Amino acid sequence: MLRLNNVVRLMALSAMPVLGVLWVLNIPQLIGMSFVTQQVVAVMLGLAVTAGLLEHPYFKSLRWIDLTLALAGLASWLWYAYNFKLWMVTMAYRTPDIWIPGIIGLVLLAEALRKSMGIIIAALIWVIAAYGFFGDAIPGLLQASVFAPTRTVIYLYADSNGVPGLVVTVIVTLVLPFMVFGKAMEIANGMTFFNNLALAAVGHRRGGPAKVSIVASGFFGMMSGSTVANIMSTGIFTIPMMIRTGMTRVQAAAIEATASNGGQIAPPIMGATAFIMAEVLQVPYSEIVIAASIPAFLYFLTLFFKVDAMAGKNGLKGLDRSEIPTVKETMKAGWEVLISLAFLVYLLFATSLNPGLCALYAAALMMVVWAVKIRFRIDYPLVGRALINLGRELGPLLLIGGAAGVIIGLMNSTGFAFQLSLALTHLASAYGLLALLGLAALVAIILGMGMPTAAVYIVLVTVVAPAMIDLGVAPIAAHMFLLYFGLMSMVTPPIAGVHFPADSLMSMVTPPIALGSIVAARLAEANMWSTGFLGMRLGVVAYCLPFVWVYNPALLMQGTNSEIIGTLINTIAAAYLLKLSMLESPIRTIPNWLYETSMMLLGLLVLSSTAVFGGTGFWVICATACAMILSVLIVWKIKQQGDGVSA
Repeated sequence: MLRLNNVVRLMALSAMPVLGVLWVLNIPQLIGMSFVTQQVVAVMLGLAVTAGLLEHPYFKSLRWIDLTLALAGLASWLWYAYNFKLWMVTMAYRTPDIWIPGIIGLVLLAEALRKSMGIIIAALIWVIAAYGFFGDAIPGLLQASVFAPTRTVIYLYADSNGVPGLVVTVIVTLVLPFMVFGKAMEIANGMTFFNNLALAAVGHRRGGPAKVSIVASGFFGMMSGSTVANIMSTGIFTIPMMIRTGMTRVQAAAIEATASNGGQIAPPIMGATAFIMAEVLQVPYSEIVIAASIPAFLYFLTLFFKVDAMAGKNGLKGLDRSEIPTVKETMKAGWEVLISLAFLVYLLFATSLNPGLCALYAAALMMVVWAVKIRFRIDYPLVGRALINLGRELGPLLLIGGAAGVIIGLMNSTGFAFQLSLALTHLASAYGLLALLGLAALVAIILGMGMPTAAVYIVLVTVVAPAMIDLGVAPIAAHMFLLYFGLMSMVTPPIAGVHFPADSLMSMVTPPIALGSIVAARLAEANMWSTGFLGMRLGVVAYCLPFVWVYNPALLMQGTNSEIIGTLINTIAAAYLLKLSMLESPIRTIPNWLYETSMMLLGLLVLSSTAVFGGTGFWVICATACAMILSVLIVWKIKQQGDGVSA
């Protein structure tokens, strides 16, 4: 039985990416087969449920239970795919041949999600499902408009606004191809190339390994679109190197977590959420990339500044030149990676091809060049393992997409999304837009308890984004705001600044917000709470920038050239002040904590000035000039004291 379960599991894992790639390449139609997207999506959902149930067995002695449930889940979604065209005509009759497989498919999808992603997101699904069936019994504002049970099941199971809807479709047609590109890069040793390139560029500078972490994580994060995957790929290499050169374990973990988290917002290739955003907003993906460019630049610039300050403060040096590969050696070893990446960027921005096709063509080019380079001595077991691992990464994404379909479907069908959006609009009318933004940010971080960024974004964009847009916020600014705070839940601990021993009761019962901090802390053998708190300090600009661009869209490249340039200069000056907050007080009579707090607040004040006055206002110019003068004076004073810290 164990062998049979493993065979079925491996077949499901490998079939998912293969089927998705064939669909994106339009192979079925080219060979005369007539399918629609919902049919392909349903089959892939069935495969994801199968893999999810078999990957995490209930009892080692009762493997037949896992197999039975897995096959039942697969059959329910295959049944939908087989009957899709007929049901489009007869779905209104709500016959048992539709709703009984629907119950099986939905329940097993939720269970596979629980096994794959944990109890928190599964519990959210069950709570929302209960609301969709029984919400009419709740009095007041939260009272729901509830359909008949069979109608609700069929709506979620078979309607394009339910599980097999937009989110899963985007994952199959857009996210998967970029995951394929990432795996192609992995096979071609792209991660080694980026690490070596980062080493060659900044490895010799003070705090070199920490700066390597920032550069390498930024590069790899563009491909992976996953904070945890980024940490596991780059952190294994960079964290030990940082510790070896003098960084504490907490510092190494926090730097890696914060840098890896930024990969999802790093153009030109952002994470899965960016593609979903483009589809929701009905804008070209290139528009999302352009809007994200300045915030991403400031995120990494501020992090680089702060790491440099930490290294200078602690007297850390870079790696010896003998440990660092040269740029020439690095380019010779991995030039095919850069060529493929450049080809991808060209296809994305210079052609009208679907982004999914662009990614697959670039992946194909990389594989061909790599195969020629190694003279076709291909390690086929390596390729096979990459395919299986791709299925392992894709499966949970499909399950999350299906869960998002449940959430969106029930929020719309019950009227909850409209009611809550209306309530939030009234809140903002009474207390101002800033109150709504603060509430949205808080909810995004709380929802990040075990939920991926994409899931958090989908929930919030359904409920909160309409209220923000109704109050005059630009749609792309509202959506980017929700993306950033959903992202920052990966490094934000539940109770900021409170440190619990690893084996304490509070450590065990507090919800696992800050999954990125947890994973990085485990790799570094550091305290998660200390890691999360330092990660918040390092990534503080990411908590502030979204508020800035809501009031000043120039930060998202929405404005005149003078507004954009003025805003950029102002934010860079603020970033430099935030760097100085990581140093010791240059005046002996001022305690370090007071100096650090003052510089942090001053940096945030300068940053906020552009939100209040615009990018080219008189007061913004004054704030920026004062910030630059103050920075020069502080650096001069520190140099005069011989602390070894420079600008």
